[in-house]
Amino acid sequence: MDLPPYQLITTPAEWQTCLQTLQAASQLAIDLEANSMFAYQEQVCLIQISTRNHDYIIDPTAPLDLSDLGSIVADANVEKVLHAAEYDLILLKRQYEWQLHNLFDTMWAARILGYTQYGLANLLHKLYGVKLNKRYQKSDWCKRPLSPAQLTYAQYDTRFLLQLRDDLYTQLQQAGRLAEAQETFAQQTVVKQNNHDFDPDSFWSFTGVYELSPGQQAILKALNVYRNEEAKRRNQPHFKVFGERTLVELAKRAPHSLADMEQVYGMTAGQVQRYGRTLLAIIQQNRRAPAPPPPKRHKRRPDAVLNRYEKLHTWRKQRAQQRGVESDVIISREALWAIAQVGPKTMDDLATIEELGTWRGQTYGAEILNLLRKR
Repeated sequence: MDLPPYQLITTPAEWQTCLQTLQAASQLAIDLEANSMFAYQEQVCLIQISTRNHDYIIDPTAPLDLSDLGSIVADANVEKVLHAAEYDLILLKRQYEWQLHNLFDTMWAARILGYTQYGLANLLHKLYGVKLNKRYQKSDWCKRPLSPAQLTYAQYDTRFLLQLRDDLYTQLQQAGRLAEAQETFAQQTVVKQNNHDFDPDSFWSFTGVYELSPGQQAILKALNVYRNEEAKRRNQPHFKVFGERTLVELAKRAPHSLADMEQVYGMTAGQVQRYGRTLLAIIQQNRRAPAPPPPKRHKRRPDAVLNRYEKLHTWRKQRAQQRGVESDVIISREALWAIAQVGPKTMDDLATIEELGTWRGQTYGAEILNLLRKR
């Protein structure tokens, strides 16, 4: 399908012209491209924004003052349309400290309506016959220059979002699901950021770690720390330095020579040449290191809480099957645990559970209370 020309924004003058258009719009379709597959700490590499009449591709690596865009993102009078917004909202919060208000998430709208295939490519093909080329999905979006084909790919991500929003909005209205969707959208804007600081004990999550001896676990911890230092120095994601399985195999075999190291799973000749001697030194230094203490186990929840959760979990699954949606469309897992923890006895008790939301509390509250009263 032929698209109208996009406008690539790389200079302050271009940005000011673009900004005037954005500030006059009541709805904006937004998408981001990042470089999580290519960098130690991912960053926003492109910001695509479409209005009803224009498609903009903004280069945030260029010398642009984007603070006014942050004001638009925060403006509750401007509806922002995104597809599967969670990751993008985390990036905006982490990199720019922007808090988005007034979201319409087309993925969640489709899920609430019972679509079984709700990826953007699936929806655009089903509803409009548009086929998205996924060839550039895993591009290094911060590498410059970007090709015209990459930029066209990026344009597709927002070009049809406003039309998709309109059609899904109508379907939500017709299905009586608009209030439910609006509550879900609002909940999605509450960004929960993970602590991305490196944890030296993160090796405990590696497959096979509990099959190692305490001495081998000590070696693995040291290797994990070295991998992080090297990834940070080279500005690469951890897996591009060594895979987790390779680290576990190195700790398990504890090779004494470069020749031994060549037999380790995942170790290429280039890696042996680049890192081999350093790895041998780390392994040698940690052969008799103290065993690292295992992670503390989470305290087991009380039986009453677990029993309430199981009741709620079974009810939610049945409710979802009756309606033809996935279970978390009914109520989120976090809300189930919150309800189970509180053990509400009245509607007022339910109203105190923030994770549940007003609409879901009013819609499912009586069922939930009746369910929890049963022995």
